[in-house]
Amino acid sequence: MKKPGIPMKTPMRNDRRQLILGAGATVLAAGLLRPGAAFALTDAEARELVSRAVNDVNAAIASGKTGPGLYAQFEAIFTKYADVATIGRSALGVAARQASASQMSAFTKAFRGYISRKYGQRFREFIGARFEVEGARKVKTFYEVKTVAHLRGQAPFEVLWHVSDRSGKRLFFNVIIEGVNMLAAERTEIGAMLDARRGNIDALIADLKNAS
Repeated sequence: MKKPGIPMKTPMRNDRRQLILGAGATVLAAGLLRPGAAFALTDAEARELVSRAVNDVNAAIASGKTGPGLYAQFEAIFTKYADVATIGRSALGVAARQASASQMSAFTKAFRGYISRKYGQRFREFIGARFEVEGARKVKTFYEVKTVAHLRGQAPFEVLWHVSDRSGKRLFFNVIIEGVNMLAAERTEIGAMLDARRGNIDALIADLKNAS
């Protein structure tokens, strides 16, 4: 039985958006990124990161794996290419400032698994999909990489990836599709789940371990 506060699945159009968001996969204010780090990222490096991430996602989809095996692959991809700590902290919102270091560590781990299961269940729709990287532009302290997604039987649509090296590694911290961004979407959902648990971060962490 679904536990109270776990968001229900959205209609197909939103599912398509959420699939891309989970692959990659939202807008994060520049102030959330670690200040003072040297900005050495280039547009070519940003494009290359997105290309590798998309290729790995496509390989996972084509592997034929399902269930936990597929989710584990997506979690490994998310860990490799995404700034999970920054995305998780943004999703938790104001509550992140009240959480202890151990709670944030546990939340980040649970959030990573939750995202992997949430989107992994729907990625079968991406079999045969094709992404084209069209270019990158510098935006303040990060690069925005523009891609176009081609899905079978659907009109192409734009997907924007925000890539930064402010964490010390080249990672994406946001993905935007048709004006909808991952950080905003996850912050809304995680916020609703936390509210349903009366702000209890430990209860949220426990439920995220099994949520999808």
